Amino acid sequence: MDWQPNQESLKQLAACLKDSLSGFNKAAQKQAEIMLSQAKASPDINNYLAYIFSIPAAPPGIELPANDWHLVRSAAAIMLKNNVKVGQKQIPETSLTLIKLAVPLGIQDKNSQIRNYAGNIATEIIRRGGIYSWPELLPELLKTLGNESGQISNEAQEGAMSAMAKICEDNAKVLERQERGERPLNFLLPKFIEATKSPLPKVRAQALTAINVFTPRKSQAMLNSIDDLLQHLFYLSDDPVPDVRRQVCRAFVRLVDTRPDKLLPHISGLVDYIITQQKSDDEELACEAAEFWLSVGEHDSLWHALEPFVEKIIPVLLQCMVYSPEDIAMLGGASDDEDEEDREEDLKPQFAKKNLTRKANGGELSTDESQNGNAFEKLASMDEGLEEGEIDDPDEGDDNPDEKWTLRKCSAAALDVFANDFGGPVFTSILPYLQINLKHSDWPHREAAVLALGAVAEGCMNVVTPHLRELVPYLVSLLEDPEPVVRQITCWTLGRYSSWAATLEDPLEKDTYFLPLMEGILKKMLDKNKKVQEAGASAMANLEEKAGKELEPFCGPIIQQYVMCFSKYKDRNRWILYDCVQTLAEHIGPVLARPELCNQLMPALIDRWQKVPDQSRELFPLLECLSYVAMALGDAFAPFAEPIFARCVNIIHQNLEQSLAANSNPNFDQPDKDFLVTSLDLLSAIIQALDNEKAAKLVNSSQPAFFELLSFCLEDPADEVQQSAYALLGDCSKYVFDQLSQFLPSIFPILLKRLDLDNILDEEIDNGFSVVNNACWSAGEIAVQYKKGMAPFVPEMLQRCVEIIANPRVPKGVNENAAIALGRLGLENHELLAPHLPKFAEEFLNSMDEVDPSEEKATAFKGFSLTVAQNPQAIENVLLHFFIAIARYRDLKLRTPVKSELHDIFQNVRNIIQAQNAKMYSAVIVLTRLFTGPKHLPAAHSPVS
Repeated sequence: MDWQPNQESLKQLAACLKDSLSGFNKAAQKQAEIMLSQAKASPDINNYLAYIFSIPAAPPGIELPANDWHLVRSAAAIMLKNNVKVGQKQIPETSLTLIKLAVPLGIQDKNSQIRNYAGNIATEIIRRGGIYSWPELLPELLKTLGNESGQISNEAQEGAMSAMAKICEDNAKVLERQERGERPLNFLLPKFIEATKSPLPKVRAQALTAINVFTPRKSQAMLNSIDDLLQHLFYLSDDPVPDVRRQVCRAFVRLVDTRPDKLLPHISGLVDYIITQQKSDDEELACEAAEFWLSVGEHDSLWHALEPFVEKIIPVLLQCMVYSPEDIAMLGGASDDEDEEDREEDLKPQFAKKNLTRKANGGELSTDESQNGNAFEKLASMDEGLEEGEIDDPDEGDDNPDEKWTLRKCSAAALDVFANDFGGPVFTSILPYLQINLKHSDWPHREAAVLALGAVAEGCMNVVTPHLRELVPYLVSLLEDPEPVVRQITCWTLGRYSSWAATLEDPLEKDTYFLPLMEGILKKMLDKNKKVQEAGASAMANLEEKAGKELEPFCGPIIQQYVMCFSKYKDRNRWILYDCVQTLAEHIGPVLARPELCNQLMPALIDRWQKVPDQSRELFPLLECLSYVAMALGDAFAPFAEPIFARCVNIIHQNLEQSLAANSNPNFDQPDKDFLVTSLDLLSAIIQALDNEKAAKLVNSSQPAFFELLSFCLEDPADEVQQSAYALLGDCSKYVFDQLSQFLPSIFPILLKRLDLDNILDEEIDNGFSVVNNACWSAGEIAVQYKKGMAPFVPEMLQRCVEIIANPRVPKGVNENAAIALGRLGLENHELLAPHLPKFAEEFLNSMDEVDPSEEKATAFKGFSLTVAQNPQAIENVLLHFFIAIARYRDLKLRTPVKSELHDIFQNVRNIIQAQNAKMYSAVIVLTRLFTGPKHLPAAHSPVS
């Protein structure tokens, strides 16, 4: 390339990159950020970034210490990756060529962070442009990795393998797919397996990382290489490097589902190996090993192979469930923190997840470099998508062990799985441990024993039950333990056993065990420790699910406690409290509408509704909670409905506008789709809950226009938004059809487009079928109401529904909803469907065989039967199937007008068929009786009851 940097421009850009990281001079930092933003408009900006990133030392004319130049290079690399990520198509080809020249230099750099940055840029280019947009990259990386000349540095080999692993993670499908007559993985996978023999530990670990991308995918390349891979895994099982053994354990875990037959002959040795690794001092390695028990225990058949080893495995799990001294230090000891405000990081949604966070490799930083903590923290905030080698959250390592996936949690989960697999023998194995440790003087052992007891609750309930009359009162007493962590785990365990207490039939026993258990959990919801409050609230939600309507007599004190919690809880625990309220609403339903309950609960919820701003993530659980409450209250929700409805519409409008702005300007952030999803769901609940006239009034008064907004949501690129939007569309058809009807000429074509299976069959996304499912259901609801208005859409809807019910890859529920929609289409448009009966009669009847009796099924059969009456000769091949379906309807207690009409229509169709071909009719009647028994089908001329 002839391009050369202008020295003055290079100097200015380097200064801006350096100043943008300044944590001490905020004015200089702000000015640098403005200048960098403006510099993006320059056609040469990516040339400069690639140049800066690729040279290890500051060029002549730029006087910077080595550490500062490293930061400038890092900032340039992140900016370059972000530019590729958001606008690769706008980057000139000459600049892309320069970037592609710079990346290999970065991959060979002496500094591991720069190598990681180079790999990130490479995978971003491949992800945006495709493998064949840079065809020479993979061969070049393999050549570097192979080191045939013996002259390639260790750093270059490590960088090449690291980059390859990243590319595999982000482009697995592309590498497996055949293109231009070849599948890249067929060539790459043997090279990766060979690389596991490298003398460089990082290469071995990264080679296994790349292989593990494909171990669960069942590709032909993996199937062809499985024996060779297993040999290498067994060889590497004793590798001295924990990172390598961690990847070995991960490979075994992933092979459980793909090739259990290959692991079964080695199960005894694998058990010993996994136990050894689980006892490792390396937490990540031990946790990865413990995943093996989860994977095998949840496998359909392989779990049987572990039965001879249960008594060997269980003690290891119990040992790993005790808090380590390091964990205890991070827990912070006992504290009454109920009055402390939550930290910002506490407000992020917390899930028990595996600790797969990539960590920055800062091992090469000197003491002087470590003083740039603010600069590295700023580097992280610059990047739009954190990748390996980039700076992680500086507080990541200080996470509370109860808020991340740990060896302790993984071991407890494995114990839970084993209890479900093997039942009684597991409890027999842990009983001596419980007897020693449940009353242990050291709280970590006491806590671990309570955790173990809770873990086996589901699988060992039958064998634990005889002990519960002794255990439950003791557990209730532990709710007053001086150690908050013990109170916390006790809440969880009591929640797991609440089904036993709730289902006691003897009133005296219920007073003895259930009431103290429920009262104890309710009391802990107002513990002085916020973690205990959280555990109490979660346990109460669990109890509500288990007890159900058994809670009706106690709703008064429960609601009173919830109202007190609303007044005391900080942000984080309020989210769990919403779950308590919605679970109660779900299980006691209309009971919640009693004035003494409603008048306590709704002011607390409305108070939060008025205080939470539109941009707050607290809206998600609040909107979801209000959805359940609205459904429970029914028309009693009317006094609160209007402002809530209007605000949901406004939230949807705001988020659609923000999404539109982000689509046209990449500098704007996309909104969180949960704002749309939860708002749509609440609108659905309100429309279902209210009297139809009141619901229609809300829809009519909507500003902006309700159905115009809904149309945009039906075409939102996010499947989860479409899923909720189509559910709302179906509810509108049922309850406010007069308001919907005028918009159907523009809305229904959108729906038909979503029924096209070509849009999702190539995607491995469950949500895609969930959208189609809701679209099918809403189409059926519209067909019932729209009647003859459906005529223009009949041909395409028929085609789409037939494609769905005839496709074996479609999930059962989607198939059934499509069949119901197709049948309902015949209610008013049977003349249009009748000529096409041979195309769908058999598939329709097959689909409907599995549908549970319902009014939806009845209306579908009614529409199908009306269609048959128009063209009876078209179903001669499936006449027996049709008559068996009719006969089986005698078993249903059909009382509603729709179902009664269905019987009349069945009789009419039978008469038509008999009149056309009496001989065939009689034969089919005889065969039907053979299949269903005489009681199912009456004589030829008697009415169908």
